[in-house]
Amino acid sequence: MSEITGKAVDLDVLSRVLKYVKPYRGRFIFTFVLTICLAVISPLRPLLIQYTFDHYIVIPNPDGLLLMTFIIIGVLLLEAFTYYFYTYSANWLGQTVIKDLRMEIYHHINSLKLQYFDKTAIGTLVTRVVSDIETIADIFSNGILVIFGDILKLLAVVIVMFVVDWQLTLISLATIPILLVATYIFKNGIRSSFQDVRTQVSRLNAFLQEHITGMHIVQVFNREEKEMERFKTINSQHRDAHIRSVWYYSIFLPVVEILSAASLGMIVWWGSHQVMNSEVSLGHLIAFILYIHMLFRPIRELADKFNTLQMGMVSSERVFKVLDTKSNIEDAGSLEPNSIHGTIEFKNVWFAYTKDDYVLKDISFKVEKGTTLALVGATGSGKTSIINLLSRFYEFEKGDIIVDGISVRDYSKTYLRKNIAVVLQDVFLFSDTIYKNITLGDESISKQTVIEAAKAFGAHEFISELPGQYDYNVMERGAMLSVGQRQLISFIRAYVHNPTILVLDEATSSIDTQSEDIIQSALAKLMEGRTSIVIAHRLATIQNADKILVMEKGKILEMGSHQQLLENGGHYRTLFELQFS
Repeated sequence: MSEITGKAVDLDVLSRVLKYVKPYRGRFIFTFVLTICLAVISPLRPLLIQYTFDHYIVIPNPDGLLLMTFIIIGVLLLEAFTYYFYTYSANWLGQTVIKDLRMEIYHHINSLKLQYFDKTAIGTLVTRVVSDIETIADIFSNGILVIFGDILKLLAVVIVMFVVDWQLTLISLATIPILLVATYIFKNGIRSSFQDVRTQVSRLNAFLQEHITGMHIVQVFNREEKEMERFKTINSQHRDAHIRSVWYYSIFLPVVEILSAASLGMIVWWGSHQVMNSEVSLGHLIAFILYIHMLFRPIRELADKFNTLQMGMVSSERVFKVLDTKSNIEDAGSLEPNSIHGTIEFKNVWFAYTKDDYVLKDISFKVEKGTTLALVGATGSGKTSIINLLSRFYEFEKGDIIVDGISVRDYSKTYLRKNIAVVLQDVFLFSDTIYKNITLGDESISKQTVIEAAKAFGAHEFISELPGQYDYNVMERGAMLSVGQRQLISFIRAYVHNPTILVLDEATSSIDTQSEDIIQSALAKLMEGRTSIVIAHRLATIQNADKILVMEKGKILEMGSHQQLLENGGHYRTLFELQFS
């Protein structure tokens, strides 16, 4: 993974961006041809104005003047239409490319294992997928094509000027070396400020994403003023980064204007003497005044376009850095049998979130199909890690996990997860309707199926009282529902997807006492005929489990049924007596 260089033109990065243009090479060539046309058309107007002054104004010729006026208007309209098609085509190309790139990066993010998200701020990824990719579009609309077009225009204008009058051309170009030096200094100075701007935008997004999501914690602990101070600091740094870039512009643009005025002054001074001595015509001088404007405007804009290109390069490097992240679970398996029966076996499994710091150590157990395994232990004992490995959210280092006699690595990852439903303690609901939060877009699940499942879980009554009922929008993270209601929705979601293997991670912890009897009976129906793994701190909810694993610090301390573990008088019995005393 390469480091971010921030070069204005990093050929490796640019060539990688241009690969996304291949499906639209026809549009790219069309835009490129329009760029050349604009460069050719631009110098025509000064030449026509010069000819008109010398032949139809200085020597009065109303009919000829009218004709030349129409010709000049025609050339102007031709340039305007060409510029219109060029602008539309370049922006279309940029937006289409970033659409494809955004699809690719989102697909890549979807494939990353959870360990990556444990270490990466969500706001940073949002910045990459949204604002950084928008900046890449400017490479086409305001970057490489515009730069190429401006350079072509400059070359065309300079060539025409030398052909018309080489002396006036040399005078016109006298200040150009100073301008090139100023542009070079400006380009180098603005580079670091642009990199800083992107960094501060990312920090700001990450802070806002995190703190708005956790606003209830901020308010519960009365941290509004303290967090406001932190935000003020980050916001000030964001402002300072932008002001540094503005400062460079505030110096550079006046320098360009001064140099442009100096060139214009020298042309007027020298050209006036030439006109008075009848060595050049008035039209000749007027044409060169127009050429001066045509020279300095692209040069002034070139610096800005180079910076646009540079910002696009920085954003491209940031996006490609995410795309180059090799943190996905390898999906080498292709096995997709007609059905999974649900026999699960862990064989000497070792797992670490960070290298050699194992949270699971030589774990071995077997769960027969249709039976229930309960995991008990203190926080951090490795219970959740076991279910994460079963669904292949993380990759284990040693040993093997076997489902129906076949390693989970041999199954298609999509197929394996399709047969496993996980109900978590912290339920996540999308900003969408209850129906869509239950089906998750699976069109094979009818609304009637959802309603029947809701009735089975005792949720139909409260859903029916909501505006819109099953079409009620629960808003972001299900904020319009209570914790218990969100938990019920998660049960229904698992039920309608009809999994072979069911995982419950503290799934009943948020259910109130009144609802618990309904939930327990519904759970019995949900778990019937399915292999179930239940994580629970409340031992009353797992007494009927076929097998209970007692874990501590990544190891299995005890294994057996509820009655067997009580009779053994070990750690489980101690926990049981503490809870029921």
